[in-house]
Parts: sequence; structure tokens; C-alpha cells
Amino acid sequence: MSATLTAEYLFPDLTPDERERAARVESILPTIRDAAAGADARAELPPGHIKLLADAGLLGLVVPREFGGLGGGLRDLVATTYALGTVCGSTALAYFFHCSASSRGLLPLAAIEEGLYADDEVDEVRTFAERVLFMMGRDNQCLANFASESAKASNANVLISTTATRTEGGWLLDGEKSFGCLSGTADFYLVTARRADIDGVEGLSLFLVSRDQEGVRPRHQWQGLGMRASDNNGLIMESAFVPDDLALVVPGGFARATQMSRGSWVGNQVAITAIYAGIARGAWEYAFERTMKAKFADTGKPIASSPMHQVFIGRAQERLTDVHLWLRRQTDLEAAEVPILPKEQVVQSWKLAKGTICDGAFDVATIAMKMCGTSGALMDNVIGRAMRDTAMGLVQAFPSERGQLDLARMLVDDESWVGLTTPAAAAAAAAAAEKA
Repeated sequence: MSATLTAEYLFPDLTPDERERAARVESILPTIRDAAAGADARAELPPGHIKLLADAGLLGLVVPREFGGLGGGLRDLVATTYALGTVCGSTALAYFFHCSASSRGLLPLAAIEEGLYADDEVDEVRTFAERVLFMMGRDNQCLANFASESAKASNANVLISTTATRTEGGWLLDGEKSFGCLSGTADFYLVTARRADIDGVEGLSLFLVSRDQEGVRPRHQWQGLGMRASDNNGLIMESAFVPDDLALVVPGGFARATQMSRGSWVGNQVAITAIYAGIARGAWEYAFERTMKAKFADTGKPIASSPMHQVFIGRAQERLTDVHLWLRRQTDLEAAEVPILPKEQVVQSWKLAKGTICDGAFDVATIAMKMCGTSGALMDNVIGRAMRDTAMGLVQAFPSERGQLDLARMLVDDESWVGLTTPAAAAAAAAAAEKA
């Protein structure tokens, strides 16, 4: 019988193809585990990690085979970020930000098939989408997906204020992205910006910005509570030039593509929560092994046999099961070949699932710290990293309380959920709400 893969703790029903892809991930876990403590201390993604992922073919994990990828889907991505999370949350988060760029190729192609674009728009949309996928698959290039900004709107998760202004042969980008991994590391940044000449979400567009382009630089070194080694340094663009062939600027083109997502507008955000679930599992396994090996001086029995530790063990197993069940359910809702629920209900489920999974992961990390006691509560070991990394899940994207509030508004007030917007669209929505 073949050895159990880390991914199989989450998906015991892996298909043969999924298992082959998961085995590639399993093969690099020891190297990433060995580098985790040093990477966290330096607050930098080890420079060899991108090559490690590329050599394993994993930069094209969720890219269709016709574009040079491995042909994996959302289940593969969730399984991979989960497995990476068990050994290094920072690497898992950085990897997700690369893979999330695939949605900017897959969703537009799906929208073409659905007939959402006019005949004179299809060529531009297809060319951009295929370029993204070929870069990730055939060319083994690392991309970083940048959307989030520090400016917020009351009626959306992400407010896009970065502008794109027409110039000869392309576009000039100006703005600041506050959150996004692989800053200074990725070959290209996939940037969401709004055309200066079009108001509202119709002006939202996509641009592939070279890391070495003049006018592009990291915002500042990430000194966050957790995920310190993800190169999450943000991005500043000052008149950064992007040629026409690296832009998707069809009015409303990006917004129409997001309609093809089964869940959130990104299309794969559930894979972020899998990271926190993986971190929790890694912390639990560390704590259990440590307390099984440590013995009481008077009886010789494992410390894990004490009544207090056995309460911790039972509680950790309960919370881990909750986390796995919610994660598996949300993945099934978003990845099933035949839709299980309408998109509206999938989004409602996501609003609860995100917070439940992340809160549960933090609970497990806390229990692991209690199990290990004072001698195990160190900044530079698995417990210290797990406590800090899972704490980021309490706020990343949105806290559980925001998800619960959004869900209540959907159910009680029949409000639709808005993933991202622009300043003009946010102001218009706020005025309409005030008038109502």
C-alpha cells in the first residue's frame, strides 16, 4: 500500500491524476520544512523556493495541459496549499498568490465560451487570457496577483483606486497595492487597475507588469504578525508603462469574467483558508509528537497521558475535524463538475466558511501551545510560527464577524455581495443606499 500523502488527510478520495500531482508536492515538503525557521527569521521567501516549485512543475499546477500546465483544478490547489501550510505558511501563501493569477486566464476563457463578449472583443480577451496561462504553464514564470489596496469601501471587500492612463503604445499605471505576496520576486505582477477614462466597475482592467519595469518598486518590507516570509511587500507604481499586448482593457471585460466564478470574484479564495488549516494540522502534529515523546519523571508515562493533555487532545481533534469538514464542503461547492448549489448560496456559504475555518485553525494552534507548555512556546519553533501565522487568518480578507454580517444582510435585506469596486462605483452605491 502506498504511503498516505498529506493531501489525503483532507481529500481521502484523490483521483489517480490528483494523487500524482499531490505526490509532486509531497516530494518538496522536506526542503520547505527545513527552510521555514530561517525564512521566518529573515522575513524573506528563500530564493530557491520558486525554482523548487518550478522544477516540480507546480507553477503550472492549475493550468490546463494545452497551455503546458499539469491540468489540476481547485481541489488540487486546495490540497497543495494545505500541504504546504503544514510545513511553512509563508511559502503556502506566496504560492497561492502565484496560482490565483490563473483565474485571470481561466475565467475570461470560460466567459468567451458562455458568449459574454461581443465578436469584436473576443480576440483581445482570448489573447490576454492565453498569455497568462502560457506564462504560468509552458514558460514556468512566476506571477503575483495584486488587487488589494489600503483604501476601503463600506460596500465591498476591495476598492480599486489604482489608475491606468492611455499613452502611446500602452498604458501608464499609478497606484499602490498594500497586500500581495512575491513582491520583488515574481517575474510579472498581475495588476487590477481602473481605466482613468471609464467610471465604475466597467473600467476595471488587468495588466501584466514586469518586475523590472521602470516606475515599479516594492512598497515596504512586510513586518506582519505572521506569514513573514512571503515577500508580501506591496507594490508602488508611478507612471509604470505596460504595453498594449500585456493589457486587458475591454470595457467591462474583467467584470464579465468574474461572473464565471463559482464562488468569490477571485475564483479560488478557498485555497487561502486551506493554508490556515494546514498550519493548524502541522502545529497539532508537532504538539502531539512532542508530548508523546516527553515522559513524566516519576511514572515514565508520556506527558500526553495526563488528564489535562487528554482534554486538549480531544478538543484539538474536534476543532480539526470542524476545520476539515468546512474546508471540504466549500471546496466541493466550488469545484463540483455539476453545480451543487446556485452561486448565490455558494457565496453565502463562503461567508461563513472562511471565518469558521480560520477561527478553528487559530484555536488548534492555541491548544498546541498549551499542550507544549512554557518550554515549547518559542518564537522560532513550529508553535511560535503557527500562533502568529494562524492569527493572520483572523483578519486576512475579512474577519468571521464581517462574514456573518454579510450573510445576514444577504438573507434579511436581500443584499447582493460585492467583491470589488471603484471609488466612483462605491460613492454611487452609497448614495443610492442613503436615498433608499
